[in-house]
Amino acid sequence: MIVFCGYANVDLTVAVPVLPGPAARVQATGVRRGEGGMAANAAVAAARMGAAARFAGVVGSDAASTAFLEALAADGVGTDWTARTGVLTTAVVLLTPDGERSIISQDDEVTMAHITGVAGAARDANAAWLYLDGYRFPEAADVLGGPGGPGVVVDLDGCDGAEAMRAALRVADHALVGRAQAAAALGGDGVLAAEAVAHRVNLVVTDGSRGWALFTPDGGRHRGEAIKVPVVDATGAGDCFAGAYCAELDRGAPPLGAARVAAVAAGLSCTRQGARDGLPRREAVLSYMEAARIDVHGEQARLRPDASGDRALTRPEGKET
Repeated sequence: MIVFCGYANVDLTVAVPVLPGPAARVQATGVRRGEGGMAANAAVAAARMGAAARFAGVVGSDAASTAFLEALAADGVGTDWTARTGVLTTAVVLLTPDGERSIISQDDEVTMAHITGVAGAARDANAAWLYLDGYRFPEAADVLGGPGGPGVVVDLDGCDGAEAMRAALRVADHALVGRAQAAAALGGDGVLAAEAVAHRVNLVVTDGSRGWALFTPDGGRHRGEAIKVPVVDATGAGDCFAGAYCAELDRGAPPLGAARVAAVAAGLSCTRQGARDGLPRREAVLSYMEAARIDVHGEQARLRPDASGDRALTRPEGKET
């Protein structure tokens, strides 16, 4: 089981001809509403990839929150660990015709006390993985890690600067981050590779149409291409990558194989509007990979360790705060 703790929100997507600059005014060509949120989207992506996924965020007690949870449940995501003591927040997504977007998000009410409770419940339920978005760091580093708990996966894109990012890396077994965010907070590939070794973490760096890179705890560096698809809306593509990556880890895949599958899932998610509508099912991902002759067990995948070392690569032991 994978437990996803973090953002849930309503996406208000505003189609615009160009992203506005300071003091600019543009005419919207369309406005639509849909479900979103980093953790909630990732949970749906994982469920559609065949994983047992549970969402453990915070929403409200209103009808909109009920509908939000019902939509998650319809996709097979468990919602019984979701607190209804806050509000369902809103994110405004500005979307251009070529699929690029800017997002204005509203802070939620996922507190450190809530995260502590979720982490404890995940441990008691023998969950395999706990996902958090980077907005919770550096504070969340103090309540995660230690023996006996689930493996920790963090989406670093919400981290505010290098201190928060390194705090997350300290407790994460796997971390994902966009290239621009990683470069601004930490630096280039040499620095990222060193961080992966220093923190004993598998670090995946995504870069949109330019592909992705994986830096492993043993100093390994791997690269993969993005698939070529007509991009309709890139909203939620990173969340899709994260959810699919978690789902593949939960199946026992090594990080490199998980990243290869997640990259295809994220690419396919861009072919439809909205953060949720385009999230693919695993059969569609595997079918695309077969047709495109993308081998998850390609040349680089031969670096997978033997049975005695497999767990150490996919979920390093001994990570403590």
